[in-house]
Amino acid sequence: MKNIKLLLLLLFFFTQIGYSQNSEISILLKDAVTNLPIEDATVFIVKTKQNLLSNSQGIVTFALNGPTNISISHTSYLPLTIRSTTLKDVQNIILLKSDDTQLDEIIITKQNPQKILKTIVSNSIEKLSTPARLKVYSREFFKLNGTYSYYNDGLMNFQISGKTKDFKTDILVEQNRSFGLVEQDVSEDLQGYNLNNIMENYYNFKYLNPILESKAKKTYDFLIKGYPLNPDYYQMKITPLDDSKGNLDEFTVLYDKKKKIIIEVSSTISPVSISKSKSNKTEGSKNIYKSIFKTTYKIDSSNYYLLYSKEEIGYEHYEKKKTVEIEIRNYLLTTNFSTKKYSFKESDIYKDKALFNKKNVVLTDYWNVSGMTATEEEQKIIEEIKENN
Repeated sequence: MKNIKLLLLLLFFFTQIGYSQNSEISILLKDAVTNLPIEDATVFIVKTKQNLLSNSQGIVTFALNGPTNISISHTSYLPLTIRSTTLKDVQNIILLKSDDTQLDEIIITKQNPQKILKTIVSNSIEKLSTPARLKVYSREFFKLNGTYSYYNDGLMNFQISGKTKDFKTDILVEQNRSFGLVEQDVSEDLQGYNLNNIMENYYNFKYLNPILESKAKKTYDFLIKGYPLNPDYYQMKITPLDDSKGNLDEFTVLYDKKKKIIIEVSSTISPVSISKSKSNKTEGSKNIYKSIFKTTYKIDSSNYYLLYSKEEIGYEHYEKKKTVEIEIRNYLLTTNFSTKKYSFKESDIYKDKALFNKKNVVLTDYWNVSGMTATEEEQKIIEEIKENN
């Protein structure tokens, strides 16, 4: 009897160890002062080298496989490293602090700020790690005339080779799923990311072209500021001048002033551009009322690579007999990075523009371990589109 009790006790003990080492943990990141959730914070699991990202509710969910350090960072907050053994609950609240006691002083330079930006972009392109393999999770939502009508996500491997404006990308799709129907006459608008050139664009910082052109000096104001949260960083603000014409964005570029490489870029359409766009209702015009872009790059030891991107766009497309309203929301997250090449056959390479052109391949619930936890609202949208398919 004693032997049986001992055996049962040992089984219970080892079961508890296995559970604690492979249990699913959730972190809720909040601002230490306002208690509001923090979106787009990077959570790095040191043991598995996995990148995770907090959603708009501030939540990150992942599986723990033994003790590890967990690094938490956000460009607006002080970095924090914790030990996984301190996470005692299923959902753990972690407060991040922002050092707002220092002023973001304006930096006066002899060199024109636009020339500085050109140098930083050129150097960033040169420093990006290649060859490299990025395991990427993508997620896209499509809204047509106020109703979410299409959704897709996928897990892909991007093999990047080449250097300095001659980058080449091979894509292998591991898993993907798509739900919903898109009307034939607007299918070209609802395509989201173009996978054929998305990485080349991010690695060449193509989205900064409008403010790198020489004529941009007559259209935009360039201002460099200090960055209180990190003395090694500068922040460049690029805003359209009041008399500028066209749909113009406001840009913010965060960069390492010593290494001269870009850490983060964000942009949004200027209020002036939105007001001008609303007045144009000619046939065939696309009046943009929302445009949000953000991309983050990571420095990990000697490696420098794309970590995350988010794009949101909303516009009205004026046609002969009707107005079509379209909104697209896209996310990309590099969950794992490696400098090792993977082997593949030419026939394995995915060459279509978008994942919704590929038949669904679901082998695991990869979306739950993707590093980008869906919010309650997003999960509801996904389920509704799936049911209506």
